[in-house]
Amino acid sequence: MTPGAADGGAAGGAASHLSRLRSRHLLSAADLTAEEVLLILDTAGAMREVGTRPIKKVPALRGKTVVNLFFEPSTRTRTSFEIAEKRLSADALNISAATSSLVKGETLADTARNLEAMAPDIIVVRHQASGACHMLADICSSRIVNAGDGMHEHPTQALLDLLTIRDHKSTFAGLKVAIVGDLLHSRVMRSNVVLLTMLGADVWVCGPPTMMPAGIGRLGVTATSSLDAAVDGADVIMMLRIQLERMSGHFFPSLREYHELFGLSRARLARARPDVIVMHPGPLNRGVEIASDVADGPYSVILEQVSNGVALRMAVLYLIAGVTEGVD
Repeated sequence: MTPGAADGGAAGGAASHLSRLRSRHLLSAADLTAEEVLLILDTAGAMREVGTRPIKKVPALRGKTVVNLFFEPSTRTRTSFEIAEKRLSADALNISAATSSLVKGETLADTARNLEAMAPDIIVVRHQASGACHMLADICSSRIVNAGDGMHEHPTQALLDLLTIRDHKSTFAGLKVAIVGDLLHSRVMRSNVVLLTMLGADVWVCGPPTMMPAGIGRLGVTATSSLDAAVDGADVIMMLRIQLERMSGHFFPSLREYHELFGLSRARLARARPDVIVMHPGPLNRGVEIASDVADGPYSVILEQVSNGVALRMAVLYLIAGVTEGVD
């Protein structure tokens, strides 16, 4: 299956000479090569055209069944995967923890095996445990797509972030990208660092010392607790949500103090480059990690990220489904 086969060229024009991914799963950004990343971005760029049609559908995954298995709350990721599946003409089934047999004591592995007995083609998984998607990939014959596992990774979010950056910047090489906020608990940060450094960006990570992962400098980034230093001359500023639901202790005195030290205001934004773009994976904590006039301001591309999520996930599902059997 080639990119142009989706609908008479709807996904054509990919710059990479690759026509498929090496793996039948998407578990981690670290599993991708630079060429595979560009193939996904090029395919997603072409898939956006489908969303402009009066009838927003192509037959690329007709006859395929995709299960969305979400064990954590989600708005953007879950909805965009479901829209992506329907635009590709796949049969989509949504399962949440609250309505599954997990509430009766069934294990994740047994849930997956029971789903496997119904012969789905792809299972999209979000789970609170890091490594859950890798475990399912080991026991399932279905293709697994990681929609966020614990504090590990969120590869499709990072890919849609790259798609958004590429819309505004001519190249990734040499871009100063500042990732600011709750670094310790952020799977979005981890996936973005892998992909951005792979493509040659100069990545800075910034947050309170209590929320700075140990050894993060080994990932090829510049780590600082000075927001002014992080945003100075930045081409891209990516703010991260404080994940209170993952915290079991006190990481900062108060939300007000956090905003004073690490919140993105218009005054701090002025230190960045004149053509800076401001990103956020959502949901926003307005007045905490980002001021409302910045989130809604002219430099914000936050809603573009949401829009790009549909096309990017269409591309991932299409390419994952097109991997020939037997490829690891």
